[in-house]
Amino acid sequence: MASSAVSLYLDPQIRDWVLFPITLVMILVGILRHYVVLLLQNPPKKQSKETIREQRALVRSQILRATSAFSPIAPTYYKSISQSLSQAYGDGSFLKDGPPKGEDKPAPPNPLTDPNAMDGMMAGMKTQMVMMVPQMVIMGWINFFFQGFVLIKLPFPLTLGFKSMLQRGIETHDMDVRWVSSLSWYFLNFFGLNGLYRVILGNDNAADGSRDMSTPFAAAAAAQPQPGQVQDYNKLYKAEQDNLEFSEGLYSWVAADVETRILKKYGRTI
Repeated sequence: MASSAVSLYLDPQIRDWVLFPITLVMILVGILRHYVVLLLQNPPKKQSKETIREQRALVRSQILRATSAFSPIAPTYYKSISQSLSQAYGDGSFLKDGPPKGEDKPAPPNPLTDPNAMDGMMAGMKTQMVMMVPQMVIMGWINFFFQGFVLIKLPFPLTLGFKSMLQRGIETHDMDVRWVSSLSWYFLNFFGLNGLYRVILGNDNAADGSRDMSTPFAAAAAAQPQPGQVQDYNKLYKAEQDNLEFSEGLYSWVAADVETRILKKYGRTI
């Protein structure tokens, strides 16, 4: 009985005029998209010192709580810092508008009427368009000109479960699973070039293909904070008071009984 294995020999012109151009176009489009996104981003607006203090005040408490279980700060100083922050949160000393007066709280601004929020939404839409449209054009270009092409054979064995992923657009049951179609090569580059983009453009680049699969405003949220998302810092401070009180119960000093531990480590006892 003859073997069912089918040997394929690819024309070198497929490598030169299909494989390499698709890869090169996707790399160049990713780099171009990164710089276009940078041009579309609005420059960060200058914030007042009071606003920055209001935002950073929570970070101080979070850092203190993160090291409470094995803290390098002596007990006296740790308790003093924790109580000082807790009192400031309760008094509203870090609020940019000062401590709240009375029980009435100002309603948060409507994002649809806030110019800064509208600018953030428009920036998100423009960024998403820049990230999605080029990939749609490239995919249509490959489907129109190179549909059904077999481009490359992977040098390592694979199971049949990879056949549908590597041979999209080619309905052939006898073909070795290691052969890759043109459409599958596009998807492999779509996710596989992210490491190359990080080498060329850095870790915080806008050419990452995985961002295209996210929600419409996720790219803008990663690039800059949304002005329309108003935080109630007074409520956050109240919650942080409880967290600080709970962390004091978990506190332990890293240098507690350090003399005994050092002597015991080197074989001596007091």
